Amino acid sequence: METYQYIEKYFTDLKKVIDDIPHDVVAAVYDKLDECQRSGKTLFVFGNGGSASTASHIICDMGKNTRGSEKPRMKVIGLNDNMAIFSAYANDEGYDRVFAEQLISLGQEGDMVLAISGSGNSPNVLEGVKAAKQKGMFTIGFTGYAGGKLKGLVDLALVVPVNDMEQVEDAHMILDHLITGLLRGKRYDA
Repeated sequence: METYQYIEKYFTDLKKVIDDIPHDVVAAVYDKLDECQRSGKTLFVFGNGGSASTASHIICDMGKNTRGSEKPRMKVIGLNDNMAIFSAYANDEGYDRVFAEQLISLGQEGDMVLAISGSGNSPNVLEGVKAAKQKGMFTIGFTGYAGGKLKGLVDLALVVPVNDMEQVEDAHMILDHLITGLLRGKRYDA
């Protein structure tokens, strides 16, 4: 495939992916995160690889860019950014426990989790969700493909319906920016 054909196909496919994201689920995710912000609860965000980078970006956006006069500041913590604790748990408890152990220590009933896994099958993400549920936390999952195991484990799953990891990750970033705008109070005139 020639360079320009690939570029055109990528953008055409990505536009379809965006069109296929269920707006009602995006609105439900926003409602839950707005509830988290208004109630002063903490949102914990985590993922692996590209999803770890997405988690870090979400933490920055939702922590800083959701400040508004009528709501308290959003409390948001990333579980993949502290390499000392991350690597200690990986070394001593196993990589599958890196998020779960942090949630056992930090999470409170009523807090929320945003777990990100492009495939929906990352063992440490799934273990983190299980730990959150045991603590009485509401769980949201961003995933792709058919949702993987994460889809059936979380309280609210936002599945990007495409079998292409790069486009799943593209869509997760778009969702971050869209939901951050909603949390900040940004609205477009109809």
